[in-house]
Amino acid sequence: MKIKYPAIGFSSIAFLLIFFGAIGYSSKAIFIKLAYRYGADSVSLVALRMVFSLPFFLLAAWWSNKKKKDDAFKLNTRHWGQLVLLGMMGYYLASLFDFWSLQYLTASLARLILFTYPTIVLILSAIFLRRKVSWVEAGAVLLSYIGIALAFSQSVDLEQGEHFWRGVVLSFGSAFSFAIYLIGSGEYLPKMGTLRYNSLTMSIACLAIIIHHGIQHQWDLFDFPMPVYGYCLGMAFLATVFPSFMVAEGIRRLGAGPASIASSIGPISTIMLAAVFLGEYFGFWQWIGAVLVIGGVLLLSWWKRRKG
Repeated sequence: MKIKYPAIGFSSIAFLLIFFGAIGYSSKAIFIKLAYRYGADSVSLVALRMVFSLPFFLLAAWWSNKKKKDDAFKLNTRHWGQLVLLGMMGYYLASLFDFWSLQYLTASLARLILFTYPTIVLILSAIFLRRKVSWVEAGAVLLSYIGIALAFSQSVDLEQGEHFWRGVVLSFGSAFSFAIYLIGSGEYLPKMGTLRYNSLTMSIACLAIIIHHGIQHQWDLFDFPMPVYGYCLGMAFLATVFPSFMVAEGIRRLGAGPASIASSIGPISTIMLAAVFLGEYFGFWQWIGAVLVIGGVLLLSWWKRRKG
């Protein structure tokens, strides 16, 4: 029998979890750009973020295993292999690409590109899962990418950077990796629960980036100026640990489609935070582009909810 929760209370809590989780995630780009001012490299920043986060995810994994019921979903070798792949795609590759892209793009534009991941999920599902795409969904995708094109039209002039397009490719790579993670999460999250699934995939990603840093930089993480460690602590707690559990629980309660509506605050909050803390300028056509991108995602989410 399906449990029915009180409509207002349950939905409101889920909405607030995703809303504030999305704002927390959006602050990550600000912490990264501030740390770059002190000469920190991208791989070291990701590694410090994961070093500070890992104890909390390991504790959560231990707690979820301790509380696991006898009838809980049991993981076999194939499941573990898929979880490793999902952890690597979602918070290892996606994080690395995101951090690298911020070397070449403003925080506002990078976040706007990253927010196209719901449309990438739709495209990948249509290609590999043979999911039929409606005209409304196709229109939502088109709307989002027209918005990206408009944002680019002014960003190229504003950036004046020779590696601008490298940043664009890296940011799309981050969105692509995260989209794969979300598609895979749809199978495991309902079976494993938020705490268990999120703590395991995040722990896998943390260990992967720590190993990566060891190979590339021999774990040389303790020679940066003190502000770098402050920014990485903020990134770990405010933009990683808390948001990851808040968003995952919100998606479990509310569903992926409606969750996208609440998470649409992400790009806007990044733009505002970047203006306050980084002094970034976001032009008129970039604002129009942002509205179109967010509008496309909202249209896609509304249609999924209507058809679901």
